[in-house]
Amino acid sequence: MDANLKKQLQKIANTIRELSMEAVQKANSGHPGLPMGCAEFGAYLYGCVLRHNPKNPKWLNRDRFVLSAGHGSMLLYSCLHLAGFNLTLDDIKQFRQLHSKTPGHPELHMTDGVEATTGPLGQGVGNAVGMALGLKILGSKFNKEGHKLFNSKVYCLAGDGCLMEGVSSEASSLAGHLGLDNLVLIHDANHITLDGPLEQSGSEDTKMRYQSYGWQVYEVDGYDFDAMDEIFSQIRDGQTKPCFITMHTVIGKGSPNKAGSHKAHGSPLGAEEVALVKKALGLPEEDFYVPQSIYTFFEQHLAKDAQMEEKWNELLRAYAKAYPDLYQQFQVMQNRVLPADLEEQLRKLQIKAPIATRAASQDVLQLLGDLLPHLYGGSADLSGSDCTMMKKFPLIAPRQFDGRNIKYGIREFAMAAAAAGLSETSMITPFIGTFLTFSDYMRNAIRLAALSKVQVIYQFTHDSIFLGEDGPTHQAIEHLAALRAMPNLHVIRPADSNEVKMAWLAALRYKGPTAIVLARQNLPEIPGTQIEYQQGMGRGAYIIKKETAPPQFTLFATGSELSLAMEVASALEKRGKSVRVVSMPCWEIFEKQSEDYKASVVEGSIGKRVSIEAASSFGWTKWIGRDGIAISMEGFGESAPASDLALEFGFNVDAILDRLLS
Repeated sequence: MDANLKKQLQKIANTIRELSMEAVQKANSGHPGLPMGCAEFGAYLYGCVLRHNPKNPKWLNRDRFVLSAGHGSMLLYSCLHLAGFNLTLDDIKQFRQLHSKTPGHPELHMTDGVEATTGPLGQGVGNAVGMALGLKILGSKFNKEGHKLFNSKVYCLAGDGCLMEGVSSEASSLAGHLGLDNLVLIHDANHITLDGPLEQSGSEDTKMRYQSYGWQVYEVDGYDFDAMDEIFSQIRDGQTKPCFITMHTVIGKGSPNKAGSHKAHGSPLGAEEVALVKKALGLPEEDFYVPQSIYTFFEQHLAKDAQMEEKWNELLRAYAKAYPDLYQQFQVMQNRVLPADLEEQLRKLQIKAPIATRAASQDVLQLLGDLLPHLYGGSADLSGSDCTMMKKFPLIAPRQFDGRNIKYGIREFAMAAAAAGLSETSMITPFIGTFLTFSDYMRNAIRLAALSKVQVIYQFTHDSIFLGEDGPTHQAIEHLAALRAMPNLHVIRPADSNEVKMAWLAALRYKGPTAIVLARQNLPEIPGTQIEYQQGMGRGAYIIKKETAPPQFTLFATGSELSLAMEVASALEKRGKSVRVVSMPCWEIFEKQSEDYKASVVEGSIGKRVSIEAASSFGWTKWIGRDGIAISMEGFGESAPASDLALEFGFNVDAILDRLLS
């Protein structure tokens, strides 16, 4: 590497150290150790490696950088500022302050140049795997000889903590299996965790672990620009597998008294130590000082970046002429377009009842697969049970990415993190499936998708005690309440095939995550569900059976219990009672309706309000009131046939009548 370039990169690295430690010090909160330890890597990555355009951070063929070790966010923010992204020095000074562009951990949509919301350790690795897989899918679909639209790479920086979390192991195993030759994972091997030296909690040979996953493994001194350049040049020109780089660093490098110690990990260095770092590095006393030569260096890069993107745009224009049909699909996927008549086509789809809603959903998916080229599915080894397979399309396989179905294996957490990464390509709408009870394995990834408002569709099946003989280990009880408690997540529990169709329409229209919760057992078609989206599912809750007089009972139900509620209503009417039945498939959509509409549905009863749902009653009080009656599960289930469980736990007409009329 040219000596002048190395000198410039070292100046950038020391500026990254300065900005990072001063921003943490000013906020009196943060993690200076990683940014200071990885400063040379950050300088080299943004100064020499990444092919992107900071003035258009969403350019489709850009390289992506994911900071899995999100606590080291000041490394990323410093690099983004210096490289010319829309992040000012004043934004750096507002680190960890209310409504700033520099929150404590990177957040998607908050800051230009941030590719994923990270912080909970290890998930960034899963996001990066999903992005890399998505780019391989897009390349397989659209790349042609002389017209290579997608050839970018995904770089991910992970710490020891990321690699100790199980989600990174799951994701890395999947990446090795698929042979993702556009993924580079850099391990910040500083041998320190927040609590102390790594040797107190870990002693594995991480490089051997990644070799066993099928990765190409490298090792580098994180302060040797020549060595970094040699390795990254090899990877850029001839990568054939996912690459793992053990990068040896010193946490808090530059700090005379805290470098190499966990004391530099998660706390400000202190004003005196900051002054000592500046003196040791020969930095000016001025706070947040950036030499003009660094801005000039990156300004020259910006011109090259713009030229690179324009050259790609020219390629895209030539592609549009050479392959007009594929280009039309490209545009559909780029905008994730839904057909104008999608609701009509869904409603015309013939699905015979009785049928399990999981099976009805699979019928819907066969239609959607034909209509939506951006729809890609997958399952955690349960596609035959959770009914997620799009049967007309092949599987994605090692180094074969032209399929539409992904077998994630028994890796639920990584599946959910990778699905977010697929969505973050901006051209893929992913859906993934497993049993509802296993949403617990996925929960933190679902939470980050909800925080990021990333469009991922979760198909959860086997949704209650009525899955039967597998027993309480597999029977979901508290899971609906737990998912409903999560902001930005739409939880939809359809009652029959008509509601399943509209549940998919709702999920595809919502630019955020949706959980569609489905039953294993056969269910009848319910009179009143075959209505327009805007009158039914589009309102979240709607009156499915109207009362003939002021109602003495209003029954609220979801999913498989809606048909039971209709039977209970019929039995009550035979006893001279006036009854309203409300289907309430999605609380979150209902919450967004006008106050007048919500009142017309919920408050039209002068009698008892009753919820019927084979799950925890938690949350139902909001709709039925403190004096309402919840027909629910207040403990775990049992292993038995579904019919026996209905009798055991009181989910039958006679048992419910006894409670309502006693």
